[in-house]
Amino acid sequence: MSTVALLGAAELGLVFALVALGVFISFRVLDFPDLTVDGSFPLGAAVAATLILADWNPWVATGIAMLAGAASGIVTATLNVRFKILHLLASILTMIALFSINLRVMGRPNVAILIQDTVLTPFYDLGQTLGLSDAVVRPLFVLAVVLVVVALLARFLTSEFGLAMRATGVNARMARAQGVSTDLHIYVGMALSNALVGLAGALFAQTNGFADVTSGIGTIVIGLAAVIVGETVVRSRVIVWMLVGCVVGSILYRIAIQVALNADFIGLRASDLNLVTALLVAGALILPRIRNPLKARAGAEATSR
Repeated sequence: MSTVALLGAAELGLVFALVALGVFISFRVLDFPDLTVDGSFPLGAAVAATLILADWNPWVATGIAMLAGAASGIVTATLNVRFKILHLLASILTMIALFSINLRVMGRPNVAILIQDTVLTPFYDLGQTLGLSDAVVRPLFVLAVVLVVVALLARFLTSEFGLAMRATGVNARMARAQGVSTDLHIYVGMALSNALVGLAGALFAQTNGFADVTSGIGTIVIGLAAVIVGETVVRSRVIVWMLVGCVVGSILYRIAIQVALNADFIGLRASDLNLVTALLVAGALILPRIRNPLKARAGAEATSR
């Protein structure tokens, strides 16, 4: 695999690390199965690309893309909390609706922003001054964004409000008995989760030069794969390391996909992407279950002695 392909895989892994962090909040913190991300990811890309084409400041466009993602999360939370629709069904309804909304936002199935200024444009100029190619500047920029997000999330989830949100996901009934407004924490958590996914979509559009209405297909699978791989590699219950694990898992997942598709002796093609994804996720799920019986057997033998 060439250096350019490796950098491209790392860049894409870092972009989807933001998706993994959003999925971590919904699935692991709130225990809320959320398929909204399949719609909020292209929503973030569509909003950012459309506003950039309209000569908006790219940073402002990216911020509005995050707000749009947050709004989609609030819609899902409202359907679940206010109208008592099952969380999985509520997220599916929002995801389906977002497909049409994304078409409305862009006015067509895809939008190109190859020649427009983006948040990366000033850093391209800086990279040229330092002798760095664009292929190096992009992953470095996204890495900086991801590190800032991880630091802010770690601070938030260890705050009093964040601890109450985590308690809501672990045992909502007990949290309510302790005076925690579980409904509020679900709203905030879902908004935050999909805001991060919207940010990922906006960065995806700006690093790749386009936004497409179908770019969100399978986003939830990618996010879950990154979280599961990260939990397998970084085995810690400390919140900051769990967040780092999501980032590491996303990068490793993308590199593994790239290696598998570029290994000629395996004979895989681009159309086999879903098969490779399924095998990687299955392996990440099975590996801990193989380890645990071995540990249990060793512990039982030690006790018998």
